[in-house]
Amino acid sequence: MKVHKVSSRPKNEQRNAKRHSRNKWHIHNKKSHTSDLPCVTSNPATAKLENQLANRQKLKLKRLQKVYAKPVSFTPEDSHAIRAKGKAANSVTFPHVHTNGGTEVAAVSDSEDSQEWTSYAKSVLQNGMERGGGSQENSACPETLEGEELPDYVAQHDRVQKHTVLVLKQSQSLCFRGRCLLTCLSGRVEVMGFTIEQGQQPYPLFSPSSHCPLTITALGDCSPSTKNKKEGRFEAKAIIRKYLSSEPRKLLLSEVDSDSCVMLLQPLDTPLTRFLHSFSDLSQLFDLNAKELRSQAAIFDPALSAIGVTALRGPCAQGLFMSRSYQEALSSLLSAWEGDFDCCPIILVCGGKNSGKSTFNRHLINSLLNHTASVEYLECDLGQTEFTPPGCLSLSTVTEPLLGPPFTHQRDPDHMVFYGRTDCQADLDQYLDSLKTLWRHYSGENPIIINTMGWVKGHGFQVLVDLIRFFSVTHIVQLSYGDTPQCQALTPEFLRSAQGWQTHPPSQPSLAEEAANHLTARSHVLLSIHSEFEGAGVSGEMRYQRSNELRDLALLGYFSQMQSAEPGPIRPLHCFTPYQVPHSAVALGVTHCEVAPNHILYAVNASLVGLCCLGEKVSGRGGPVLLSQTPICQCVGIGVLRGIDMAQGLYFLVTPVPPAVLRQVNCLLLGEVTLPKKLLTVQHGVEAELPYVTTDYSFDIAGAGKLHIFKGLARSCFLKQNKTNK
Repeated sequence: MKVHKVSSRPKNEQRNAKRHSRNKWHIHNKKSHTSDLPCVTSNPATAKLENQLANRQKLKLKRLQKVYAKPVSFTPEDSHAIRAKGKAANSVTFPHVHTNGGTEVAAVSDSEDSQEWTSYAKSVLQNGMERGGGSQENSACPETLEGEELPDYVAQHDRVQKHTVLVLKQSQSLCFRGRCLLTCLSGRVEVMGFTIEQGQQPYPLFSPSSHCPLTITALGDCSPSTKNKKEGRFEAKAIIRKYLSSEPRKLLLSEVDSDSCVMLLQPLDTPLTRFLHSFSDLSQLFDLNAKELRSQAAIFDPALSAIGVTALRGPCAQGLFMSRSYQEALSSLLSAWEGDFDCCPIILVCGGKNSGKSTFNRHLINSLLNHTASVEYLECDLGQTEFTPPGCLSLSTVTEPLLGPPFTHQRDPDHMVFYGRTDCQADLDQYLDSLKTLWRHYSGENPIIINTMGWVKGHGFQVLVDLIRFFSVTHIVQLSYGDTPQCQALTPEFLRSAQGWQTHPPSQPSLAEEAANHLTARSHVLLSIHSEFEGAGVSGEMRYQRSNELRDLALLGYFSQMQSAEPGPIRPLHCFTPYQVPHSAVALGVTHCEVAPNHILYAVNASLVGLCCLGEKVSGRGGPVLLSQTPICQCVGIGVLRGIDMAQGLYFLVTPVPPAVLRQVNCLLLGEVTLPKKLLTVQHGVEAELPYVTTDYSFDIAGAGKLHIFKGLARSCFLKQNKTNK
């Protein structure tokens, strides 16, 4: 609408016209008659214009209602102010709103037409001009669908300092995709069970599309405070003034109260993220997945996108779904740690594949770290490891929260054994003996969480029974999904008669022995969790969710430790100077199959090897030293044997293990875990034919494909017993 500016009138007359102009808008919204309009002004030109508007009153009102019914969308160029609140759009009030021509719109009437007109005026203002008028303000109102409530957060980005200040009121939350570095400036927030308070260190948050999105939830202040609400509000505003310049902080200052949680979000640029983004197929790892894109779950928010975060809305913004049994089990385990026990809780988590064991373990570790300085973690799952590359069994001491999937927190464990396979059905005795070796290093001073495999049928269930007996478990968390149980409930009564792989049920005691052992026998507590999240028990079908892709991500996360901590270009693995290891200084072994001695060097070339430390000294006469059987020994890491020099008798090894630790290595073990294909096929800087890659290979040859083993086969000794019984 055009606004005619008449400057020839006196100031008093202009002031009266302005006041009547306000009344005109209210009368227009209330569908007033044309007979009321001449009293607005006595100027002939203005009166003529008002008569024309009055004659088209019904037509314009219909057009405004039609435009208002459509969802409003805009781009960052249209607006630079974010206002994201947990209210409906019609409940947001602006006491003074100015149109593009300078006319003031006053929201005084509470009628339905007036509210529609006011809402439409706000949308026009947001699309037509910058709110606040400052070029430093780098935020825009998030896009919302008609009828949906706006998000619960308020965020502002500072272009100069390149960070975003996020404000959440008590019980409000932000579910997001992406990555950032979070610092709590005021109040308390909770992320994946871990509480972050004011004054603590910054914590990295990783929310990739391969896993459940993270959620930041504002908590109330549980500690008694002597500050009143006014002092708390002034303190929060002082923090905002410190981290935001004058223009971006205007909106936040009006939204902060004494119960608000103020957070500083910074871009997260690490060697891991730079290394992963160097591969084209992983460039969208921290973006929305296909389901979230289809449901249009993203909220357009320049303040968050400037630091690499995308807010979610709708059903996709639920984050971690915890059933009632999930919450009760978590509460029971926390109470067990805080209660009076003779020993620390030994918690074993078991369940079928894709039942949520890894997610529950991370949530439990983070919750325990709120009450203790460290938590022990025994890794018994070879395929989906938490802290190490796949194919390794380990015992780790966790002191920092796990605010991301496994590939984001690869670290050196306290003790590790290289098994070399992603499952254990080929050699169950070697698997159990390796875990017994690791268990001897457990001190018993901290609570420990034992992660198990998803193989809970047949021999896998027998191995699970052995682990419960070997480790004297005090609490068993058994996860299930669907209507059909995946295995027998591991109650104390059932375990008294259950058959293990290496253990057998005790013989029936006499009445006297049973009475004597009743007081000394220690039973365990069974906590059953029924997983009710979407997709429970179903393997991930989207990108980055399959088991082999997750293993590749873990390996890439491990080798990203070789990249420089300073920002710069990514160096491929073939660009690093390898270590030279004499043939006579280390012994070679193969863990997963039988290889002829004259073929071992062909097998280990360009392969992953476990860097192990044998208890005895290795000495050779210039040639390679070969092992006749697989040892159970300490492993300090993995590496890539990128070349073999037979003339000089040297192995060329690339590994992130530091030289001081590498000097202790005297054994290289080859397993079935292989390098990710992208490390071989995408080698930047190689102009000629790619090394180690060939297409001249036929799978028609017998034995060229993968060897599949049926897990339900009975043990050989049982077969012999059955034959003798017959």
